Amino acid sequence: MEIEFLSTVAVISPHPTVSRKLYVDALGLPLRGRGDDEYHHSEEIGGSKSFGVWPLAQAAEACFGTSEWPADRAVPQVSIEFDVADAAAVSAAADELQRAGYALLHEAREEPWGQTVTRLLSVEGAIVGISYAPVLHE
Repeated sequence: MEIEFLSTVAVISPHPTVSRKLYVDALGLPLRGRGDDEYHHSEEIGGSKSFGVWPLAQAAEACFGTSEWPADRAVPQVSIEFDVADAAAVSAAADELQRAGYALLHEAREEPWGQTVTRLLSVEGAIVGISYAPVLHE
């Protein structure tokens, strides 16, 4: 697989309101949510395509289709996504990772906002995504 760039870093928080106090109030980062969405992020922080505070419940929903993180898996602290050239490259990367012995949290799929992504949980407890987010390639 050929990684084009580090696209997203998000801390994963079981208490997003408390976490945002550090990142928004204390550090002054320009993180914003959409409506009732607890996920706050910004594409305006130098050196990062996107940085965010991702609620653990939303990470669980994205990976397992439920708001509860499975008790038999390490609770992730961070999500790191690497972008590839196009949506087809995400599927190829997922196949390559599986052949190398990595268990995916989910197969490559297109999210409602247009991003194609596959994810795994690293030994460090990080959600590692291989994705193609068209908006980040424009």
